[in-house]
Amino acid sequence: MRAGIAMLVLAYVLSQFFRAFLAVLTPDLRADLGATAQDLSMATGLWFLTFAAMQVPVGSALDRIGPRRTASVLLAVGAGGGSALFALAQGPGAINAAMMLIAVGCSPVLMAAYVIFARNFPPAVFATLASAIVGVGSLGNVAGSLPMAWAVAAIGWRDTMWGLAALSVAVSVTLWFLVRDPPPATRGPGGSMLSLLALPALWPVFVMMTVAYAPAAGLRGLWAGPYGADIFGMDAAGIGRMTLVMGLAMIAGSFAYGPLDRLLGSRKWVIFGGNALCLGGLVALSLTAGWSPVLSTVLLALIGMTGASFAMIVAHARAFVPPHLTGRGVSLINLFAICGAGVMQLATGPVQARAADWTGSASGGYAVLFAFYAVTLALGLIVYLWAQDRTD
Repeated sequence: MRAGIAMLVLAYVLSQFFRAFLAVLTPDLRADLGATAQDLSMATGLWFLTFAAMQVPVGSALDRIGPRRTASVLLAVGAGGGSALFALAQGPGAINAAMMLIAVGCSPVLMAAYVIFARNFPPAVFATLASAIVGVGSLGNVAGSLPMAWAVAAIGWRDTMWGLAALSVAVSVTLWFLVRDPPPATRGPGGSMLSLLALPALWPVFVMMTVAYAPAAGLRGLWAGPYGADIFGMDAAGIGRMTLVMGLAMIAGSFAYGPLDRLLGSRKWVIFGGNALCLGGLVALSLTAGWSPVLSTVLLALIGMTGASFAMIVAHARAFVPPHLTGRGVSLINLFAICGAGVMQLATGPVQARAADWTGSASGGYAVLFAFYAVTLALGLIVYLWAQDRTD
């Protein structure tokens, strides 16, 4: 079982990489394919929305046929095929299609691990295990920063994508042989995501997840790249350094969140407090947009660290989910996280462009962009005040 979990962690590293690497490719895709920041925002948004849509069939598949086949087959077809399509891209349209296919491949890997954790380990340690795999998996964020810039500089972005296609297929084959499906849960009443949507206690958690994951995912996954290039004149290496710092902060944040529910006896207030700090970082970044690359990097790191509450929010929601619906439950909360990030990504492209025109400056456009993230997070925090706290 340990070897299978280790391979799922590696697959999740790939998933994190694929949602973050476009920031570093901004200069190259702009030069080679004429892709604008808005084009890349669209591609990233489509990745998240496709990933979110996949959570419905993925949740059912995890409960019905198990993590092994679900994760291995989708990773090979989706991430492997999508990376190959990306390597052949001749314009922004092909990038969109490639990112959607990659999202299909990445969609089951984290939830597969969560189902194994939920059915093989005590409920009290779920948040710690869930946060740990997110923390380790966030090394993909790191790989998608400066190391990605080095690879592109050494062999070009097309050959780099061919290498990622081969790696994705290799990992999927290993998953097929090493992952062991957990024992099935005892059957119970109700068997669909609709039955989970009927639970009132879950709705404030859904709202919080919708807005909490989006800022760190959107800024690290894309906007840090155009921001660094447009405002501070950074090249791929400079963007890589900025996003590397933010990626490391996200790893640290994931590990920091992990044991706090047991230490403090609360999940709700851990999530609320952390995201309130994230809100403060977004406001500060908006007010100081364009001041200094060092200050911007520090604030992005703060947002990345305090915004790394994903696994804790999953743990909060899972505590209300019947055991026989574990796969559907964790996939449903993941749907809200990824859909929120995707919708925000699609919205932020026009917001940034129109704000830049309205303010007459690029820095003004980014200030409004960061404020947009701050407002949505603040609204989510208000709704989350009505959430019922629960620990295992």
